[in-house]
Amino acid sequence: MDQSLTMRDLPADERPRERLRRYGSAQLSNAELLAILLRTGTTEISVAMLAEKVLHQFHGLQGIDTAAIEELALVKGIGLAKATQIKAGLELGRRVAETPLRERFTFRSPTDVYQAVSARLSHLDREVFMVFHLSAKNQVIFDEIISVGNLTSSLVHPRELFKSAIKKSAAAVILAHNHPSGDPTPSEDDLALTGRLVQAGELIGIRVLDHIIIGYGRYVSLKERGII
Repeated sequence: MDQSLTMRDLPADERPRERLRRYGSAQLSNAELLAILLRTGTTEISVAMLAEKVLHQFHGLQGIDTAAIEELALVKGIGLAKATQIKAGLELGRRVAETPLRERFTFRSPTDVYQAVSARLSHLDREVFMVFHLSAKNQVIFDEIISVGNLTSSLVHPRELFKSAIKKSAAAVILAHNHPSGDPTPSEDDLALTGRLVQAGELIGIRVLDHIIIGYGRYVSLKERGII
């Protein structure tokens, strides 16, 4: 008979599903959300403790996301079924984040840009460079990936970036790319590239409003730093 500890074994005010219904998913911790996916613990530890154990063993969500299903399945209390549930949940979240932004969505601050792209870029092991095409009212017309680099750098040519912006009749663009290291501090290459793109944009009449560099849980806005 299965004696695994379930959500029901927790006090009512500590059950993640009850807390999600009452307060919303944004108020739950990573461990609580993971516990909802896992549903049950083992005969030795509760599902809440199992979720904490997995997060600790893989050093957080980034580690879980990059781990192979087989690695997750080896954790006592997880197994292949729960490992696939975890991977499916993470992939659904990523697909939501990768849904193209709707026309007329407006970025009002660098934080808006970060929130729109962090789930898409922050977990990647390669630099990915994106551009958002904006209307004269700074409404998002279209977003696209311009280049995918290697582990340490990505190649972006002004011609490729502005060719699409011209086709979309963009009045301005916002740039964004990730640092696989997790540290969003701009490199010399980042600054040099931004300068070239700003100059190119001025020549053709398309403003570069900002360049957001994405790290793990944080970002740097070159506009806020006075570089643009």
